[in-house]
Amino acid sequence: MALPSPSPKGTAFMAGHIQDRWYKTETDANGKTTRVKSDRYGTGMRYRARYIAPDGTEKSKSFPDGKKRLAEEWLARIEADMSRGQYIDPKATRMTFQEFGEKWLASQSGDPNTKASMTSQLRLHAFPRIGARSLGAFQPSHIREFVTQLEGSGMSGSYARVIFSNVRAILSAAVEDGYMPRNPCTSRTVTLPEMGARRVVPWLPERVFAVRSAMVDRFRPMVDVGAGCGMRQGEILGLSVEELDFGNGTLHVVQQLKLSLSQPVFAPPKGGKLRDVPLPEPVADALREHMKLFPPVEITLPWMRAGGQPVTKRLIFTGPLGSHVWRTSLNEDHWKPALAKVGVIPKAKSREHTAAREHGMHALRHFYASVLLDAGESIKAVSEYLGHSDPGLTLKVYAHLMPSSRDRARKALGRALRPQDPPASRPTDGPE
Repeated sequence: MALPSPSPKGTAFMAGHIQDRWYKTETDANGKTTRVKSDRYGTGMRYRARYIAPDGTEKSKSFPDGKKRLAEEWLARIEADMSRGQYIDPKATRMTFQEFGEKWLASQSGDPNTKASMTSQLRLHAFPRIGARSLGAFQPSHIREFVTQLEGSGMSGSYARVIFSNVRAILSAAVEDGYMPRNPCTSRTVTLPEMGARRVVPWLPERVFAVRSAMVDRFRPMVDVGAGCGMRQGEILGLSVEELDFGNGTLHVVQQLKLSLSQPVFAPPKGGKLRDVPLPEPVADALREHMKLFPPVEITLPWMRAGGQPVTKRLIFTGPLGSHVWRTSLNEDHWKPALAKVGVIPKAKSREHTAAREHGMHALRHFYASVLLDAGESIKAVSEYLGHSDPGLTLKVYAHLMPSSRDRARKALGRALRPQDPPASRPTDGPE
């Protein structure tokens, strides 16, 4: 039996049809129609709800005997969704989260490292937990349960949030591609994984100076640049002569040295945030002296990814053999031994030192931010110098390091309420 054609855009959708497979209509010689049992009577699904989808294709769903009302309700919901412009092909909703997620991963472009990280995170932590669930079956309760599982796994709150962000991005793409009506991650009842109560504890100047002294001459100025300019480790490793403006006291942060699928490349700073930061005189002096002892070396590497356009930079920090500095070698052979020498981490009996995540070179950025905030610099300025995506991120990380507003208020009110000196006595009118 043919179904009516789809309605033109802007008109109401034509009603679907419930077919009873157990009966058929026959016409006799006199033109009289009668309803008789079909060959399928008593076997299989009795009712088939049929309709024409907006793309002009016929869709249907079967229901057993005694469930005609259910078939009619299902068909009514389909027609209502079409009239509101919210129709989703029922077959599409049966695709699982992992099936759609794998396709989404394959379509991602950009930094190969980012794609590799997302793939690893999803396959380790998301697909095993929610990968088998069909897109059409997702409810906010499933996402709340997923968040609880991440929080209970022992991973850090920041890492759990990265995984949650990837899941949310996949489900947003599924909504946009017509596989599900809404993203359950955006429900008001779904909250982000807890970050935990750990706060940044910045190093004191004494520790910065001690670690600096423990570093070898070739890499000692890295501490100056990290603590005095707030640069990330990759930005320090990629620092070139062209970025230094000694005359204006400015350092231009325009690149970093990183690994792209284990291959060294030059790339923009994290988040593509190019920035200018003040170049303090002690840091400038340290860099001038360093370049006399260890002249900059021209290094050519691909841009952004292995096989990218070759770019040549005169790097300030290079290895003894005249090549770029490998991050792993710097950390294991120089940074961690310096930390152990001054007592920040335990001394190792071999090359393998204790993990020191909170005492990596990133600690120099925390020191930098703490000094600026203590001096009264604004969150907006500190955010720009650090290359953060927005001041809100900076505030979230470093708010507890800002001078207490209570102290400022106490001093201001104390000054305002302190009795003022009485005015000097003046002669009054009248006889002396």
